[in-house]
Amino acid sequence: MIDKTNCDKANIDKTGVDKAGIDKTGFESYLAGKFGEASLLSLTPLGEGAHGTGYLALVDTPAGVRKYVVKEIGHREDLGHLYPSDRAAVFLLAFDEYGNLPRHVRPVDVLSQHGDGSLHSVSGGVEYYLVMELAEGVNYFSDLHSMGNATGLDAADARKIDVLARYLSEIHAVKIDSKAHYYRKLRDTIGHGECIMGVFDSYPEGTISFGEMAGVEKKCIDWRAKLKPRYERLSEIHGDFHPGNILFTGPEDFVLLDRSRGPWGDTADDVTALAINYVFFSIIYHGTVEKAYFEGLNLLFRRYVELTGDEEILKVTAPFFAFRGVVVANPKFYPDVTPYQRAMIFRFINNVLDSESFDPAGVNEYLK
Repeated sequence: MIDKTNCDKANIDKTGVDKAGIDKTGFESYLAGKFGEASLLSLTPLGEGAHGTGYLALVDTPAGVRKYVVKEIGHREDLGHLYPSDRAAVFLLAFDEYGNLPRHVRPVDVLSQHGDGSLHSVSGGVEYYLVMELAEGVNYFSDLHSMGNATGLDAADARKIDVLARYLSEIHAVKIDSKAHYYRKLRDTIGHGECIMGVFDSYPEGTISFGEMAGVEKKCIDWRAKLKPRYERLSEIHGDFHPGNILFTGPEDFVLLDRSRGPWGDTADDVTALAINYVFFSIIYHGTVEKAYFEGLNLLFRRYVELTGDEEILKVTAPFFAFRGVVVANPKFYPDVTPYQRAMIFRFINNVLDSESFDPAGVNEYLK
């Protein structure tokens, strides 16, 4: 049996970083559950490589002493391993595929370590499920549709925009110092399967040409180089602040759904996720950005800058607007968008990408 006085409990901070490594006591408890009368004889480091650290585990089981290798990725700020879910994905894929290749070492299990140091098996799943509380309310799409028949922004709509801008200003006030998280958000915005490249890959063939897609992607890569020095903008974000994820339960009260793709990024990610809808819906209803939509777009940016002092946001919106534009132009998500309307959306995307900063008051210039 091991000396439990030398075992450190896992120490998980706000970013999900495991600071202590594998918990030996927790590992021994796991072994007892898996093998019955089993004990951990030793757990010694084998070495560290680019993708993690390996440990040799000697385990005394009813069938005799067995040798296993335990691998951990640990918290690394590179190679896409920032979040615990990233590390889980690496090991779950390894578990599924190691045994399918002739002569490859066989996997045994995938373990998750909890904050109390306990270890639990998560291997072998074909699907995984998230259970959450029920949220009820009216999503913000309803308000956006109502604006289509309005001659201007009424007081109730203006108040909701103010409430949403204020909420974003509050969560965006939470900062951490991490180039890696900022670079990750820029990289994901372009290359993630749920973002620009992935959404383009889901377009029905013939919607737009592959060359047009590549043109947007190339411009966004150039924007990534422009924004990387601005990593101090890193803030807490929602990550998918679009109307379907905003449920109003009263004139000023709302609940949010589906926070996505990590808790840290540029504030422009959230602001553009909402702002693109004033452009999109106005194109659908009016063919230009006007009336309530024009006023709503300008109010959102004006109030956000007033509340945060973040005038720089207008200089960093381009790739985030591009992502949101690619989403609303996707026939799978919005099948009623006409080719003419889609062409207007892509003119908006490309003209914003070609501009040094975004001017909400001159939004219609981006449609030309």
